[in-house]
Amino acid sequence: MPKFRWQGKNRQGEVIRGEMEAANASVAVLNLRKQQIVPIQVKPEKPFSSKFDLKILRQQVTEKEVAVFTRQLATMIDSGLPLVQSLEILANQQENKTFRETLLKVKGEVEGGSTFSDALRKHPRAFDDLYTNLVTAGEIGGTLDIILNRLSQYMEKSIALKKRVKGAMVYPASILGVSVLVVVVLLVFVIPVFEKMFQGFGAALPAPTQFLIALSNFMKTNIFYMIAGVIAFVFVFRRYYRTESGRKVVDKAMLKLPVFGDLLLKIATSRFTRTLGTLVSSGVPILDGLLITARASGNKVIEEAIMRTRVSISEGKTIAEPLEQSQVFSGMVVQMIGVGESTGSLDAMLNKIADFYDEEVDATVAALTSLLEPLMMVVLGVLIGGMMVAMYLPIFKMASVVA
Repeated sequence: MPKFRWQGKNRQGEVIRGEMEAANASVAVLNLRKQQIVPIQVKPEKPFSSKFDLKILRQQVTEKEVAVFTRQLATMIDSGLPLVQSLEILANQQENKTFRETLLKVKGEVEGGSTFSDALRKHPRAFDDLYTNLVTAGEIGGTLDIILNRLSQYMEKSIALKKRVKGAMVYPASILGVSVLVVVVLLVFVIPVFEKMFQGFGAALPAPTQFLIALSNFMKTNIFYMIAGVIAFVFVFRRYYRTESGRKVVDKAMLKLPVFGDLLLKIATSRFTRTLGTLVSSGVPILDGLLITARASGNKVIEEAIMRTRVSISEGKTIAEPLEQSQVFSGMVVQMIGVGESTGSLDAMLNKIADFYDEEVDATVAALTSLLEPLMMVVLGVLIGGMMVAMYLPIFKMASVVA
């Protein structure tokens, strides 16, 4: 708990000072008033080491930790436990120090009179707009436990989808990384040994061998420049991607990639429909839901399509019509949303679309993995095998001459 230095007047009108542990300044003021002390000044005490507390060294709050917390909080509230007591219990159970401190601050703010959603909004690194808006809807409707359960289900499905995609990409990425490492080691350390050996042959080397030696010499001479160039490219690319125009160009190009573009669009469609379906079913207004969904889309092209849809709806149009005009989402998605609107079951239809696209993502990832694995092995075999053949060609040639 943070410490606060306070100054106040007691019942006799004397100015007194002291220190107190409290979740925040509001709780400290409340505690002083309980002691019949009129607070004049309450300041947080900053320890000497705080200036050296770099943000980069602080633990990050993961989506999985928030999902588990949400599920447990829903169970406690459903069982009749008060919100403040539930937050204190769950905070003390957290192994992540950053998340524990965050939950204690939220508890203190709720004790000080803030609503639960307002307290969560002060910690956007742990609780995003989707989370806080759903909690607001739960507080207003008196269904916080139901909303938290729905939110935890949404987060668990989102985590599972990310895990499947990342898991499928681990093997190809590791093979690619090993391939690059092996090639660099061969060019920098192995090829020069063969080059020294070939210098005493006194004959012209085959063209593949000459090319490989020239490539090795270039690599040895410029390897630090190449590393610096890669670092500079990554830095410039990240700066460019942070701009509005850069993000739009890159995200549009990503969606046009063969195979991968289709996978990214299916993931984005699943996220869009799942998020909007969860918001609508929880009672969040459609315009607010579309705004939150656009921010959480993860792709600038899709974000703009959703925002154009939001503008059209504010002008009195349906959701399906502007979505069809955007030409981003498939005809099936647009038609199913149109059916959901006309039958009054938009939230259920959106969740069905999300379930369908989750299965589509699984099928696409499985097909992509089965395609990439043999392809990567062939590329690796041809690359390494070709280098070995090129280096042994002079030896084979010399052996044939001697024979």
